Amino acid sequence: MRAFIIAAGLVLLTVAAVSADPAPAQLIGTWRLVSNTIEEIPSGARTDLFGPNPIGYIMYGADGRMMILQVRSQRPLPAGAAVTGAEAEALFRSLIAYGGTYSIAGDVITHHVDISWNQSWTGTEQVRHFRFDGNRVELATDPSPDPIHGKMSVRRLVWEKIP
Repeated sequence: MRAFIIAAGLVLLTVAAVSADPAPAQLIGTWRLVSNTIEEIPSGARTDLFGPNPIGYIMYGADGRMMILQVRSQRPLPAGAAVTGAEAEALFRSLIAYGGTYSIAGDVITHHVDISWNQSWTGTEQVRHFRFDGNRVELATDPSPDPIHGKMSVRRLVWEKIP
């Protein structure tokens, strides 16, 4: 029985390894955020999620781990050393940050979140469609509620590779 369980486990590991695509070499590294646009559904209205000049980085490691940090440019500076509740809320609402592992299948990259700025994302899978354009990569969500306003939308993030 023990031999059967071990054999079954090895078969499952082999199937899992075969079904996941390796990360393209050009994906590995650090990328700087160029734009983060949101297209609302069904209106089609397009806006910049964190304003016209968002700040952010995403990193993909060869070890299969990733981290992302995005903030709105022109974030409000707290008035004093102790942040008020309203100031903390404004800062929280101008931030997206999470980390975990990633897997790739075709043109889809899935971020398996194990730590997050918003605990409701911890333990989730964030699915993105990706495509390369020179030294840039675009990540696009499926239609879903955006993490800041909750509006049904597609988010398109363009990242530029840092040499």
